[in-house]
Amino acid sequence: MNRLSIILPAKNEAPALADLLPRLRAAQPDAEIIVVDDGSTDDTRRVCVEAGASCLSSPYSMGNGAAIKRGARAARGEVLVFMDGDGQHDPADVARLMARLDEGYDMAVGARDWGSQAGVGRGVANTLYNWLATRMTGHEVADLTSGFRAVRADRFREFLYLLPNGFSYPTTSTMAFFRSAYPVAYVPIKAAQRVGKSHIKPIKDGVRFLLIIFKIATLYSPLKLFVPASLVFFLLGCANYAWTYAHYGRLTNMSTLLWSAAVIVFLIGLVSEQITALTYRRHE
Repeated sequence: MNRLSIILPAKNEAPALADLLPRLRAAQPDAEIIVVDDGSTDDTRRVCVEAGASCLSSPYSMGNGAAIKRGARAARGEVLVFMDGDGQHDPADVARLMARLDEGYDMAVGARDWGSQAGVGRGVANTLYNWLATRMTGHEVADLTSGFRAVRADRFREFLYLLPNGFSYPTTSTMAFFRSAYPVAYVPIKAAQRVGKSHIKPIKDGVRFLLIIFKIATLYSPLKLFVPASLVFFLLGCANYAWTYAHYGRLTNMSTLLWSAAVIVFLIGLVSEQITALTYRRHE
């Protein structure tokens, strides 16, 4: 069995792959290299064949996360390295990620600095995600959404059923590892300017990234999201009651409604916590 499998999801990334794959092979000559062609209409398959890389082709686009899952199922290595196929990640950094696994970590993530972010908006959003994930997990999260990471194959495959087919697989896998007490390390990297046009759509994916904020909480500990929300409703009910009692000397329906909402939100959080615990029960 090969120790290392490198998986690159790609959709119409032939120009970037033509430059990236030879450099990747030179940096990791013994690695299994798998390009998951997510419904490309360019020369992706031909480029892979010429570079000596395996190519798994889909008849139509299923999404970045779907490509990651296909590659993880097909890989034969004990360690999986995921890289973007657009040329942003440096093949020389693969060895640095692998070195952290040798130190006992189960996942090593390439953490981008501010200069490597794709625009100010993305940089601000990623900073917010990192802060929230750090607060939720109690561990420093340097780059929650980085697609450049090395993982132990058996650990990663435990969570394939959790991974979405879209772009948020890094968030899901990171929070799943933290929840299951699998150690995660971060390695500072410099990401280059991507080759070609990004597949991320600002409006559609902007809404999706907002949903990630809620997903971070529900993947790790729902009560950490629902308890503060419940407390806000309770305090609003108390404030409304104090105001109406001082002015009208009575309890109003609005205060009762806010207190009821506080109880309902708390109970939803309690049930969500139990569902999350069942979700992470290891499937034997």
